[in-house]
Amino acid sequence: MKAMVLDSPGTPLREAELPAPEPGPGRVVVAVDACGVCRTDLHVVDGELPDPKLPLVPGHQVVGRVVEPGERFAVGARVGIPWLGWTCGECRYCLSGRENLCDRARFTGYQLDGGYAELVAADERFCFPVPKGYDDLQAAPLLCAGLIGYRSLRLAGDAERLGLYGFGASAHIVTQVARHEGRRVFAFTRAADDGAQAFARELGAVWAGDALSPAPEELDAAIVFAPVGELVPAALAAVAKGGAVVCAGIHMSDIPSFPYELLWGERVVRSVANLTRRDGEEFLELAPRVPVRTEVEAFRLEEANEALGGLRAGEIRGAAVLAVGA
Repeated sequence: MKAMVLDSPGTPLREAELPAPEPGPGRVVVAVDACGVCRTDLHVVDGELPDPKLPLVPGHQVVGRVVEPGERFAVGARVGIPWLGWTCGECRYCLSGRENLCDRARFTGYQLDGGYAELVAADERFCFPVPKGYDDLQAAPLLCAGLIGYRSLRLAGDAERLGLYGFGASAHIVTQVARHEGRRVFAFTRAADDGAQAFARELGAVWAGDALSPAPEELDAAIVFAPVGELVPAALAAVAKGGAVVCAGIHMSDIPSFPYELLWGERVVRSVANLTRRDGEEFLELAPRVPVRTEVEAFRLEEANEALGGLRAGEIRGAAVLAVGA
């Protein structure tokens, strides 16, 4: 099969011919139609996440069709493969509904080969049926940008005035869900990013502007999608007493020191770690009802480095997706 391979962090992906993955007990082999390009992929490729499997096929927003079946999915079933690829099922986290925190968890496109390839094998317990009404390219961002955004939104509570810091793949999905739920969205971007601000307004944000400037009014909660630590104190300064600042990324630059006054008043700062299968089931049932519509920029498999470069430079509107077999 054709695949894009990371040999060493900090180096471009290499186009390669690899052996097809082997089926096995509890595993399905999936012919990849599309794979989203996520900022977490960028963190892996750039060496900001430690100890990836090497050589590695990145990618964890996979949409494809089963070619080697398991017990849950027959040949031809359309499935999505997310970031969470395996958990132990027996630790205190797994047994208390917090499998996203499992110390032995393994992740697609990090410890497990992912979807920047024509074929991928996955534990079928961690695969999801893809909702109807989405083509392969539009469905791919739902598998991480959507799922992590959904978990972040739930951890933000019932905030009516919601700030989103960074307006990329996750934020453009969360905006649609939040508006569906009757919330008002305030989009915070880099000061000169007129394109992202206009995109946010198109999707229904009531305001869009500079992330480091004061908010136009107090927020009930904020979600920080951009991996920029200095946005955490800025978001704390924007939320009202009792509000939450949810840090949605798996990696972030260091958070600078800030006065206790910003935290006082029962404000909360918390992180989002990975996802659970329940998150996936809930969000993929909700998405068609909103309905969530993803905006994507398509690249060929062999253009994966260009897609990552566009994401790194902040040039992607919506989500980047590799069209593998789509």
